[in-house]
Amino acid sequence: MSGRRPGPVVWCAIVLATCLLLYVLQHMLWLTVPFLLGIILYYVLLPPMHRLLRMGFSHNTAALLVGSGFFACVIVAGLLLMAWLSSSPSSSWQGLPERYIEGGTAFVRNTLLSLEDKFPVLHQAGMSDNINARFSAYTHDFFTDHLPGLLVGAAAWIPSLLLAPFLTFFFLRDGGRFKRFLARAVPNAFFEKTLFLLHEVDQTARRYFQGMLKLTVLDTMVLAFGLWLIGVSPPLLLGFIAAVLAWIPFVGSILGCIMVVLVAAADAPGDTMIAYSAIGVFIAARLLDDFVFMPLTLGRSLRIHPLVTVLMIFIGGSVAGVAGLMLVLPLLGVVMVIGETLGRLITNPRLRARHRHAKALRQRQASADLLP
Repeated sequence: MSGRRPGPVVWCAIVLATCLLLYVLQHMLWLTVPFLLGIILYYVLLPPMHRLLRMGFSHNTAALLVGSGFFACVIVAGLLLMAWLSSSPSSSWQGLPERYIEGGTAFVRNTLLSLEDKFPVLHQAGMSDNINARFSAYTHDFFTDHLPGLLVGAAAWIPSLLLAPFLTFFFLRDGGRFKRFLARAVPNAFFEKTLFLLHEVDQTARRYFQGMLKLTVLDTMVLAFGLWLIGVSPPLLLGFIAAVLAWIPFVGSILGCIMVVLVAAADAPGDTMIAYSAIGVFIAARLLDDFVFMPLTLGRSLRIHPLVTVLMIFIGGSVAGVAGLMLVLPLLGVVMVIGETLGRLITNPRLRARHRHAKALRQRQASADLLP
């Protein structure tokens, strides 16, 4: 859209609106998370939807075929996962959490002992004994107190997450109708600009989520290749989980790195170099992600200055915690488009004059038969 760039007043309104929405959405995570997943699935399934429309299918038929195909793929993947789990002994899966925690504890213990060998002052301070005691107390409390609560909390999210495919289907089928419903409420003088606003919001969200999916694929490939080189298995599954966790800035990357290190330490308890190599692979993947992949995907999708991006990530984390870290960038992109466009609409004297003239004409027409 032509015109001058938004000023400080508009940007202050954008930041305040983003923070307010984050605060509200933090208290509605039961709806926000499936809604966000539904939007991601919507933009994943939109290309095959458009392909079916170009082949001559009606909108409802194309949405039904795409939704049914996706549901069938999910069922097949679930059956394959259940077959894989049933082929392995159940005792091995039940002991995985404890095995990984013990492997991580042994890795930390060996690292501390090697540091004490190199720096005697750490041995005199009893660093390894203190940290090992804290680790032992935490792992005991984790398995007895925290793990059951985490499992119950995860199970409570299942009904809410089942709402995501339901929302996706109706986004595919009725998305155009909802846009037309919003456009009918706009005064005629602002109609063309409002259509442009709706188009830009849709394009911004599409660029962000499709860019995030491309970034996830690239991160998965890099991490899987690096973990395969150092002998950590299963590399593809670990790389995919770590790439998905990276959707949460900072916190997700740390959790992904801890997960990979725990698996590497548990698989090779006597060889700490594999765990160190896993940390090196993760750092290399993060550097590639920050300096190569992200500018090529998310950086081009949102068109937000890097300084604003970093500041908003910290603000989102302080306002809404982990949920704010995950939601702040797509929310900022959408609010930025709406704020910039509304700022141009409100400050455009030509559009405001057209709106005043249209109101005067409607008032004159309504009162024409009332004149004496």
